[in-house]
Amino acid sequence: MRNAPRIFLLAIGLAAPFGAAAGHAGTLVEFPNVSEQAPAKLLGYLARPDAGLSGMLGNHPNPAAPYPAVVVLHGCGGISSHSAGIADRIGSWGYVTLAVDSLGSRGSGITSGCSGRSLDQAFDAYAALHYLSQLDFVDAARVAVIGQSMGGSAVLYAVDRELAAQYNERFRTAIAYYPNCGVTGAWMTAPTLVLIGEADDWTPAEPCREMVKHARTDGAAITVTVYPEPIMPLTSPN
Repeated sequence: MRNAPRIFLLAIGLAAPFGAAAGHAGTLVEFPNVSEQAPAKLLGYLARPDAGLSGMLGNHPNPAAPYPAVVVLHGCGGISSHSAGIADRIGSWGYVTLAVDSLGSRGSGITSGCSGRSLDQAFDAYAALHYLSQLDFVDAARVAVIGQSMGGSAVLYAVDRELAAQYNERFRTAIAYYPNCGVTGAWMTAPTLVLIGEADDWTPAEPCREMVKHARTDGAAITVTVYPEPIMPLTSPN
């Protein structure tokens, strides 16, 4: 299998931060792509609120399946222990969480998506949504999508009507933090929250204000919260 080395490296990267607790972490999964473009299969890290590290950390109001779910889209640096940590934390709040590996799924030679793979990720989000919707412990009507940086941009594309109209399944809500707000004439199909730092010079706040200002009023609500300081150090594109 072409991606076997990448899966192995991914397993090491995800397990290492947990040390002795690695055996209690989430599950590495492979699921079908729904886009006509390659690859045929995508990779991800799945955390459940009733199992693994999320179950150990959990104190949530969702005692039994089916659970609501969240799709997590990484930044241009690719999936990492940070992505797994996000998935496990959200899982501990009572959500099945799937962090998608958009770069590794496309071959081990792709180490950075900073040149722009947000549209690929947006399609990947729907593959993840479809996969989660088939699981008997997931409430398919309550699946959200969250992304950071490049993944945040992908979130905006994913819930914009132009792309969302290609699929029958829908996200319930969306959160994009420090995205590149490049969606013109935004027409959202789910309530969307944008989180951005005022002083961030990698993904500036002003385009996000403009996007929200000019969003179509007949779509779902889109709001932006601008923090007085950047959400992450300005030197990090992830």
